[in-house]
Amino acid sequence: MAEVHNQLEIKFRLTDGSDIGPKAFPDATTVSALKETVISEWPREKENGPKTVKEVKLISAGKVLENSKTVKDYRSPVSNLAGAVTTMHVIIQAPVTEKEKKPKGDPKMNKCVCSVM
Repeated sequence: MAEVHNQLEIKFRLTDGSDIGPKAFPDATTVSALKETVISEWPREKENGPKTVKEVKLISAGKVLENSKTVKDYRSPVSNLAGAVTTMHVIIQAPVTEKEKKPKGDPKMNKCVCSVM
């Protein structure tokens, strides 16, 4: 019975409303490992699936989860109820390329100056 308290049932909600899971994860599981699970279990019929952990953001209780933290760090009191399943929302962001990082156009041309007389 102690094992149940050291695990958290999590389902991952995708942007289209479909889910991956629920699946039980030990408290020591890192957010990075959760993201790896999302990548490995991403539905094959869906396009634009994530390729790396950096492309995946997990949100739980309105917070973006940090890769180095564990499931235990984000456990809520509600998750201790029998049969409770925690929903984490999955956001996919394509990696930013060097070309996209550079500002477009002449920076001097993008200035706005106002005068009030």
